[in-house]
Amino acid sequence: MHELKSKIRAVQVRSVRVPMAHPHQTAGGTVSESPLVLTDITTDDGVVGHSVVFTYTPAALKPTAELIRNLEPLILGEPLAPAELEQRLARRFRLLGTQGLVGIALSAIDMALWDALARSHGVPLVNLLGGVAKPIPAYGAVGYDGVKGSAEVAQQWAKQGFTGIKAKIGYATVEEDVAVIRAMRKAAGDSVAIMVDYNQCLSPVEAVQRLRVLDDEGLTWVEEPTLAHDYAGHARVAREAATPIQCGENWWGTLDMQHAIDAEACDYMMPDVMKIGGVTGWLRAAALAQTKGIRLSNHLWPEISAQLLCLTPTAHWLEYADWWNPIMNEPLEIRKGLTNLEGATGTGVAWNESAVERFLT
Repeated sequence: MHELKSKIRAVQVRSVRVPMAHPHQTAGGTVSESPLVLTDITTDDGVVGHSVVFTYTPAALKPTAELIRNLEPLILGEPLAPAELEQRLARRFRLLGTQGLVGIALSAIDMALWDALARSHGVPLVNLLGGVAKPIPAYGAVGYDGVKGSAEVAQQWAKQGFTGIKAKIGYATVEEDVAVIRAMRKAAGDSVAIMVDYNQCLSPVEAVQRLRVLDDEGLTWVEEPTLAHDYAGHARVAREAATPIQCGENWWGTLDMQHAIDAEACDYMMPDVMKIGGVTGWLRAAALAQTKGIRLSNHLWPEISAQLLCLTPTAHWLEYADWWNPIMNEPLEIRKGLTNLEGATGTGVAWNESAVERFLT
């Protein structure tokens, strides 16, 4: 029996608040900074694996960091075996549950472990898991910026070579939603795919009414028109709408995803690697999607998601966001609207330490 030699020696956890160069407006409020927890796991042979998690609000930053630190005694001295440790930690938290902040902490550990394992072999994560790097089409994000602002940002993404653009909508009337969509299409060109995101702001009835109008706009998808965990509500909207419905960024683990599949809640899915359970959770999600032929995109985490999409049989789009680029040593590169993984090691996550020092909390 072969014994794994690398064992976990230390866990370091730091919190940062990274200002956004361009605050991101949504129907629910404005995101002006990224509260992030950075985790570094060191093995006894000196390899360091990294992960980043996003707490959405500064109020959750300290509790999340503390939770990750509290997991250290459960993995110290253990072999560097991410899938085995994921199962072991899941059993430990079965009674408390593995959603919310606990889920974030577990994913931070999982992603850092996979990064360390890939780095210990000197390869990108995609190669470690038996895949090859592929170019994935990427789309850029437009905030809740109104007609003029949305058109300007859409034009900027198109000039950078992006072939897809997604905007926040959910204005007072569907006529305003349509005006934003048409302004973006005029600014970006007819060949650019347009997606929209309601950020859960409609009731199912309102969503059906608006989709009857939006169905004429040639959209690639409409995202989360109603509450993320209202699977029946989303299923009703998906049945009524001709435009594909996209969901998934707020599902916690693959059980949520399975509930959505069972309910036929949406046409496309976009797991969030942090919420779905890290690398291990994503691999399960990709397998689930493959059984039903459901196209998968990602939510945030462009560096690691670009590699995971290469391993996903039904890969669709990469959601690109540059929110965390200031602290990244080598942010993901997009060339002519496609991901480029040349030179990537591990999950592609590593720190610009001088920037991290500036933003530490």
